Formats: sequence, structure tokens, C-alpha cells
Amino acid sequence: MPESELLLTAFFNDHLAGLGNAILALFHITAKNPARPWETWIVMELLVVAILMVLFAVLRPKLSVENPGKLQHMVEVFWAFIKDSAHDVGIHHPDKYASYFGTIFIFILFMNLIGLIPGFESPTMTPSVTCGLALCTFVYYNVMGLRENGGHYFAQFIGPVWWLAPLMIPIEIISHMARPLSLTIRLYGNMFAGDQVTGVFMRLTYLVMPAVFMGLHVFVAFLQTYVFVLLTMIYVSLAVSHEH
Repeated sequence: MPESELLLTAFFNDHLAGLGNAILALFHITAKNPARPWETWIVMELLVVAILMVLFAVLRPKLSVENPGKLQHMVEVFWAFIKDSAHDVGIHHPDKYASYFGTIFIFILFMNLIGLIPGFESPTMTPSVTCGLALCTFVYYNVMGLRENGGHYFAQFIGPVWWLAPLMIPIEIISHMARPLSLTIRLYGNMFAGDQVTGVFMRLTYLVMPAVFMGLHVFVAFLQTYVFVLLTMIYVSLAVSHEH
């Protein structure tokens, strides 16, 4: 077991290495070290998925119109917040897209926060994870734009007048390709930097300062989650807008 390997990752590699290699083989990928194919960011993502599945499995039977519980109230407030935010950026029918916005918000937030638990690590400190999230958003807003506007969706690449098309098409393509890159670097960079700062001060000080910087880490986790989802909303708004 490598010194830097988390205990949960070590458990996966010690007992589920064959399964990990089999999954990688399905995608024609060979692990750098076949004896230990599980990387920490994959294990942490799986853990977050498991936590969310358990959480919603517990919540669903308790849903009630007549007597909603505290957790249900929190979820309803969160749902209203997502829809209001989507409407504020110009999406006229936010109900169509709120499920995606809400899903990535909760998923990213839990991945950001899990690193505060001793022995765990935030998957969003790995560029592969943030890139995957950014590509999901890239595919999603383009698909939604095509579904809403059909072939007219591509008119945005031409510009306001047809004779500007040779200039506008390369500019628009570069602009769209830069969006997932921006989402990837912003989320990864801020989470990695926040974790490093928190780790340094927790090693140098005791009790009071670690609590302060852990609070800062929680703030950064929420803020970066919101920024990622807000930018996703803006991209969807631009894609589905008939005027645009």
C-alpha cells in the first residue's frame, strides 16, 4: 500500500482490483498499475454517489404533502432556489432544466465537502473530475439548444448578418470550446487551492485557526458549486433562447 493512498482506496485495490481492471478493459483502458487500478478520485466519486443514493432512499418514503418534515422543507427551499436562479438568468421555463441544475449542484457540493472528513479527499481536486462535469454541461446545453430551436440553433454561429459568417463562425466555435475549459480550471483550481491552504494552517496551528479555515473551505465549496451551476444556467439560457 503506497503511503499517500487513502484507506478506502487501499481497500478497493486490495479486494476489488480485478473488478477495477475489468471495468477499465470495457473502455480499452489499461491501468498504470494493474495491481492497484483504483484511483482515489474514482473511489471518492463512488462514495459520494452511494451517500446520495442512501440519503434520497431515506428521504423518499418520508415525503408528505400534509406533514412535511424538516429535510423535505430544506429540499423544497433548495428546489425553489434553483428554479428562481434559472429564471433570473433568462430561462423562461426553468422547470424543464431544474432537474439537471439541481443534480449537478448536489453532486458537486458533496464532492467538494467530503474532503473535510478526515481520511477522505475531494474528487474535485482532480482535473479529470472537473473536466468530466464540464463536458456533461457542454453536451447538455447544446442538446437542449438543438431540442428547443432545431436547426436554427446553428444560426448563432453565423452572427447577425450572413456576410459576417466567415469571421463569426471561428470566433463562436472557439468561444464554445473555451466554456468547458473554463469550467474545468475554475472548479479544480479553487478547490485545490482551498484544500492546500486549509491543510497548511491545520498543520501549523491548533483548534481556533483550523476551525476558521475549515469554515473558509466550506464557504469556498458552496461558492464554487454555485458558480459552476450558475454558469451552466447561463449557457443553457443562451442555447434555448429564441431571440439569441
